[in-house]
Amino acid sequence: MSETAEKFKLELSQLSTKERAEIAYFLIHSLDEDVDDNLDAWDTELTQRLEDINRKTAIGEPSSQVFSELREKYS
Repeated sequence: MSETAEKFKLELSQLSTKERAEIAYFLIHSLDEDVDDNLDAWDTELTQRLEDINRKTAIGEPSSQVFSELREKYS
């Protein structure tokens, strides 16, 4: 690691948790070269699914069934 990066690490370690989280968020997102053009559609879908869960109208499957099917498929 470069000397500059080591200096950044030292300085960043002295920031508050919130400030470090904001910088981590920025850095992680700066790595995304290919932004999903359907991000808004995914957000809409996830929001709808969460609303269905909260309203108890979502239809789910027991986790044991899901894991059993995955084991059977990939074993």
